[in-house]
Order: sequence, then structure tokens, then C-alpha cells
Amino acid sequence: MLNGFKDFILRGNVISMAIGLAVGAAFTAVVTGFSNAFITPLIGLATRGTGDFSKAT
Repeated sequence: MLNGFKDFILRGNVISMAIGLAVGAAFTAVVTGFSNAFITPLIGLATRGTGDFSKAT
């Protein structure tokens, strides 16, 4: 039973998917950090706001 599972894991599709998910999560964290650190304050300066848009409607 474990031999079949081992063959399934080592086939390559599962490993590629796991690597893709890890890279996607890291990219999401980088983009979120960049936008919170640079983009949002620049928009706040341009619109004369404080840069906190969490309560904006």
C-alpha cells in the first residue's frame, strides 16, 4: 500500500504543485508587504489622506 503512495508522490505532479503553492504564498506576502509599506502611503500623500484606507467607504 505504501509503495503505491510513494510512486504517486514521486511522480512529480504533487511535488511541482507543492513548490508552486510555496512560491505563490511567498509572492503574496512580498506583494502585500510592498503595498502596505510603499503604495498605500504614496496614495495617502497624493490624496492628502493619512494612508489608512481600512475604514474607507
